[in-house]
Amino acid sequence: MASTDGLVPITRSFLASYYDKYPFAPPSDDVSRLSSEIRSMANDLLKHLPPTQDERLLLDEADRQPPHKIDENMWKNREHIEEILFLLETSHWPVVLQQQATPDDAELATVLRHLKDKLQNTSKILEFFQSKNSDRVFNTVMTYMPQDFRGTLIRQQRERSERNKQAEVDALVNSGGSIRARYALLWKQQMERRRQLSQLGSATGVYKTLVKYLVGVPQVLLDFIRKINDDEGPMEEQRQRYGPPLYSLTAMVISIRLFVLVLWGRFDAGNLKRQHIAFLEQAIDVYSTEFERFIKFMGDVFANSPFLISADTTGALEMRKSDEHKEISVPAGKTYEVSLTVDSINSYIAWDFSLVQGKINMDIGFSVEFTNSSGEKVLILPYQRFESDQGNFCTCMVGNYKLIWDNSYSTFFKKVLRYKVDCIPPVVEPVQSVTEVEG
Repeated sequence: MASTDGLVPITRSFLASYYDKYPFAPPSDDVSRLSSEIRSMANDLLKHLPPTQDERLLLDEADRQPPHKIDENMWKNREHIEEILFLLETSHWPVVLQQQATPDDAELATVLRHLKDKLQNTSKILEFFQSKNSDRVFNTVMTYMPQDFRGTLIRQQRERSERNKQAEVDALVNSGGSIRARYALLWKQQMERRRQLSQLGSATGVYKTLVKYLVGVPQVLLDFIRKINDDEGPMEEQRQRYGPPLYSLTAMVISIRLFVLVLWGRFDAGNLKRQHIAFLEQAIDVYSTEFERFIKFMGDVFANSPFLISADTTGALEMRKSDEHKEISVPAGKTYEVSLTVDSINSYIAWDFSLVQGKINMDIGFSVEFTNSSGEKVLILPYQRFESDQGNFCTCMVGNYKLIWDNSYSTFFKKVLRYKVDCIPPVVEPVQSVTEVEG
């Protein structure tokens, strides 16, 4: 049993400092370009025939924002990869491609087999990443558990739970359940694993029979496994730092699946078969390359990230952070405002702000406007987009000043803003007496 003396659970401040050492190079511009173009091509194909019920469901999903959780996005990518692989099976090709009556059709069939192989490899890499990460979390937790029958009981509980979960999946598959239904069950099971970890931390629920055996388990470990996945807990830093590039890849794989589904249903009606398949090849190549790069990067980040840190470390980080800056999340399509009432001219309004996820080249609109007592507005600082900015100005009018951060142009990426705003009144020189002046 590893010692936890002097250790506390990782904090969001610690993860922010830790992730500064692991900046992720943004996805290629081809990701957004191809996602947009492939969606446009799918829309063109839909003009031949109205969408089916399955296509409507996929269109609705493509129009929604990707999930916020990192692991939920991983499951979503895995689900849609498997759906694409299903469509790329020879038996599901359009009839004309199955027959391969012409050299062109035979060539296109070869391309499709290559794409299937590429996606199968990506799927295996993702599945290995998920399995390895799950084992690492559990094994790290067990490192700090008493190395006696208590640890054995919890390992047995986990093994029994995993067998039951697999039996659920097998039963669904054997009954003819769809890929969508299977992944809905897999995600439900993932959330159940989280609840089990949380219940271990509070010694309730599924682990209530082990309560009396948990004597001797370090409280710091119980605190960690109970709070680590809270919505605003430490892992929110990871979601905000690395979530946006993953969200763009989730959106891309959904667009690719939509395109294949729509193309297969209208293949005979289209007259650009070679161009369509060539475009599909390009999109899958870019997606697989970028997604595998992201998985490898996250694997490296996870492998080196501790769960418990020294109290001195977290104390120093919290002191560094307590400099009167605030953090606020600005949702996609929204703005955030700070209003200041200025009673004296020659006051100074100053600001200092940055985006938490500035490491991946995100920005946010910023402007300053003034409103007088009559309700008339004057633009003080024109709208401009920044990753971070510092500035100030001297007021020449009394009234309301409004600092506005604008994320209305963003489709689905929220921005986490760290800011500090001050309104400094004018310095009034003391009035000197005649005696003081003459002296």
